[in-house]
Amino acid sequence: MKNLKEFKPLIKLIDKDKYKLIIASILIFISGIFGIFTGYLNGAAVEAITKLHVKMALIYLGIYFVIEISFCGAIQHIATSMLHKVESALTRKLGYFTYKKALNLPAAAFEKMSSGEIINRITNDADSISFAFGRLLNMFSSLVAAIIIIFYIFLNSWIIGLEIIILLLVLFLVIKKYSPKLKNIHKERKVEQDKFTSLSTESIRGIREIKTLGIKSSLIHDITDIIKLIYNKSEKEINIQKEFNIITRFLKTLLEVGVFVTCIILLYYNQITLTFFIAMTYYVYRYMWLIENINDLTQTYQKVVVAITRVNEILENRLYQDEYFGKEKIKNIQGVIKFENVVFSYPDESVTLNNFSLTIEPNKKLAIVGKSGQGKSTLFNLITRIFDVDKGSITLDNINIKDLSEEELRKHISIIRQEPFIFNKSIKDNFKILNNKVTLKEIRKYAKMAYIDDYIMSLPKKYDTVLGEGGINLSGGQKQRLAIARTFCKKSKIILFDEATSALDNGSQHYIKEAIDNIVKDHTVVIVAHRLSTIMDADIIHIVDEGKLVASGKHEELLKNNEIYKTLYETESLNS
Repeated sequence: MKNLKEFKPLIKLIDKDKYKLIIASILIFISGIFGIFTGYLNGAAVEAITKLHVKMALIYLGIYFVIEISFCGAIQHIATSMLHKVESALTRKLGYFTYKKALNLPAAAFEKMSSGEIINRITNDADSISFAFGRLLNMFSSLVAAIIIIFYIFLNSWIIGLEIIILLLVLFLVIKKYSPKLKNIHKERKVEQDKFTSLSTESIRGIREIKTLGIKSSLIHDITDIIKLIYNKSEKEINIQKEFNIITRFLKTLLEVGVFVTCIILLYYNQITLTFFIAMTYYVYRYMWLIENINDLTQTYQKVVVAITRVNEILENRLYQDEYFGKEKIKNIQGVIKFENVVFSYPDESVTLNNFSLTIEPNKKLAIVGKSGQGKSTLFNLITRIFDVDKGSITLDNINIKDLSEEELRKHISIIRQEPFIFNKSIKDNFKILNNKVTLKEIRKYAKMAYIDDYIMSLPKKYDTVLGEGGINLSGGQKQRLAIARTFCKKSKIILFDEATSALDNGSQHYIKEAIDNIVKDHTVVIVAHRLSTIMDADIIHIVDEGKLVASGKHEELLKNNEIYKTLYETESLNS
């Protein structure tokens, strides 16, 4: 019963197709009921022939033909077609909702779950569920038909009926014993499969680094170990299935031989009719087919239960709650950001920010500097709500950012990271994903502002050039300049630069600084930087150390009065 509860979310997904499902179920049931009569009709035809009643035999065979073609064949075909449509719709919906839910997971989920695990839940698991859906329904129909047949058998011979019941009970006990084993081993294999998908994805995405680092043999060794574990789990699963198949095959043969022997004895003593005996030759094979399918479905069912449990963990927020957003909007944004007594730590880590307070004013170029690991980039993760504060608050124009709608928060804040994400689309489409109405003329304007237009126009396909996964065809500096241009296209009031000029040469850095200076007058611009040369002209520089704001001022002032800033500056000068 516990496993059956896992199927409840599917009911919601097939709500629009419920009438198709009901009709298909009824048709399958009708087909199964009429299929019961075929055994009786075959038996009656044979008995009529033995009595030389040819006309009656032909009538029975004619009725059999009509039922088999019209009621069994045609109805079954219609029901199957309807089921396939329901399955197809279920596949699409499962994939869509699982993907949508995955995008709404908090950042902590992606810290704990591998990319391979999430990908497999969205694709393989969702597909496995819909694939087995129709088979489960067909099996249910067969079980109903088998129950009706057993009543017919008991009416003619309680001995044969009891034989079948006993063997089916034995089969149930066998299934009860082997089902947990199959489920557990399949679950273990899924874990290893997640690792395989994750490592494969990382290897393809990081192929350049893998080649240059010379670590192909190391990764091949790792993937070999994972494949070996998957193979071992698969072998164990196959061995359990073999044991299960041997036992069910024995039960199937015992049913066949036992029923036929009993029928022969009962027929000899005139306890049953020839019609019933011939019908039993049909019905016994129906039960054998049922046992065979129960055998197959038991294995499939356990895989489906594992898959649907993994999908439901995402769909029903069992592992992580969705990101929460409010409904507030900002009518005339000013761009004032305030941190008030913020305390924050990453999952399973010590405190990163401790009673941190800071006010970021608009229309100024503000910089945040400090030693590595002191919480600079964390500030951006909190402003954009990639993570939420543990204590304290962050406000935008005096509105707690937790109370803002997701659309409002994303609209007003843009961030350019050290390693910006570039979509595997054309350059033009990388802009259109932000605004599908943006024109090529506008795109070129933003690209010129980021000093990347000349390079793009030198390409054979210009703005129609496909950049490859993660922008692999671009250099680090080109990716950053393209990301900056894309941000200009978004037209956010607040623009955060997280080491965004770190990969630029001095010439490009100079142009980007000019572009930033041009937008400062009507934007809130905040720069996190290790290279102090990029922020020396900032209106105000904030120094973060050990999760706290320890000093603020201009470059010259801090150079004279703050030891941390002085050390950072001297270290950079020495490295230069």
